[in-house]
Amino acid sequence: MKLTTPSYLLPLILIVSITRIGAAEMPNILLLMGDDHGWDEVAYNGHPHLKTPTLDKMAATGLRMDRFYSGHPSCSPTRGSFLTGRHPNRYGTFAPNWSIRPEEITIGHVMKKAGYRTGHFGKWHVGPVKEESPTSPGAMGFEEWVSHDNFFELDPILSKNGGPPKMYPGESSEVVIDEALRFIGEIEKNHQPFMAVVWFGSPHEPYMALPEDLALYEDLPREYSEKSVSLTSVETGERTTRPFRDVLQERYAEITAMDRAIGKLRDSLDEKGLRENTIVWYCGDNGTPASGNMTNPFHGLKGDVYEGGIRVPGVIEWPRKISGNCISQVHAVTSDIMPTLCALTGQSLPDRPIDGIDLTPLFEDEMSRRPKPIFFWSYDTGAEISVKRAPYIEPTLQEGTTPLAKKMDGKYTRTFRNLKHPKIRKSDYGGPRTLLGNRYKLVIEGKKGTTLELFDILADPFEKTNVAGKHPKLVERLQRELREWQDSVLNSLTGGDY
Repeated sequence: MKLTTPSYLLPLILIVSITRIGAAEMPNILLLMGDDHGWDEVAYNGHPHLKTPTLDKMAATGLRMDRFYSGHPSCSPTRGSFLTGRHPNRYGTFAPNWSIRPEEITIGHVMKKAGYRTGHFGKWHVGPVKEESPTSPGAMGFEEWVSHDNFFELDPILSKNGGPPKMYPGESSEVVIDEALRFIGEIEKNHQPFMAVVWFGSPHEPYMALPEDLALYEDLPREYSEKSVSLTSVETGERTTRPFRDVLQERYAEITAMDRAIGKLRDSLDEKGLRENTIVWYCGDNGTPASGNMTNPFHGLKGDVYEGGIRVPGVIEWPRKISGNCISQVHAVTSDIMPTLCALTGQSLPDRPIDGIDLTPLFEDEMSRRPKPIFFWSYDTGAEISVKRAPYIEPTLQEGTTPLAKKMDGKYTRTFRNLKHPKIRKSDYGGPRTLLGNRYKLVIEGKKGTTLELFDILADPFEKTNVAGKHPKLVERLQRELREWQDSVLNSLTGGDY
């Protein structure tokens, strides 16, 4: 694989810095992820309007992964894949507000075992963040957390270490970065390695931005106002319709504010002398939503298993190991984070099916092809709840506490769910699903009325031409491979891994 010069990157960041422990060097780890931040929404990817100077620098000085994917086309499931290295359907995190299961082993557990101090800051969304929750950041291996059950806007209301929610005044991305920097500063004094996960609430709708950031986008094309878009009203928490130009101005302002907060983090690492041996990994949790869909070049949006729903910015910055000006065309996904961190720190992978792979060979330009496919699957939650199932977690423990601007079921907090699934049924195999190989991508039930599609994703990244009819034997083989993987996933869903 030839690595060349970069030009685009934005929604998920992992920062790993190396601290000396005796003669050994251990990387400190910071993982950052944007919320609903699509692949094209960074200047380095050629966006016509966005200003993202920090992410552009990271793309230019680190490893830019042009084909980076979220583990799922929506947020909670992707976050599960990020934490566990496993597809979220294995543990019932099927869709937003479906929780993880307490038995899952996360990067928090693994890195804590390796001697790291672990922290989580910002959006959680795989269960409530309150102290008594069995799927809180604390229960999932993070020793300190200042977090929210879902997403947040300006002046976010967060819970520290599971305590009563309180307001943290300020621009939300800067607020969570400041909390991460406080965490780093306290640990740095003890010369202990650390891992912090920072999940921003931006740029998820409804949008709120500072006047100085809004001013950067006052000159958006007037024709954008000719179209209206549906989104949440900040005033009522209900759906409303607004001119697209006004909405995009706010969305882009949030992205720029997030970019600036990341810049503050990088500057602090410089000041502390940590940046040289710090890994910074940034990505998004799913593709662009309808409320931001003006420049997305790909087929599909958030919620789809097409490229527009799952392809996101991905970049790793690590000056000591990555020389910069590197672009990888190898397919990578959020499920790869767990195996990569285990490899970096000499830890064994959990003894259960892992869907991700170790990406460290990319750091040395020693990987040109992915050794196994990536699978995506939007589970049919309608079929799941059509059967009477017992809750996996006691319902009161699934009630969230941190309010947000968007109402759901008539309230401003969130209720999570996870259900017991003791037996596999034929109907369990349904829902949009994808096998992504190094060249071909098989899509089943991707859209209504289309049961099977095959794309040459290298020659046709925008998924315009279905070539399934030209490759019947390949389609048959990929279908069989996808079904065998689903067998494994459903075995995990029954609790077979625990």
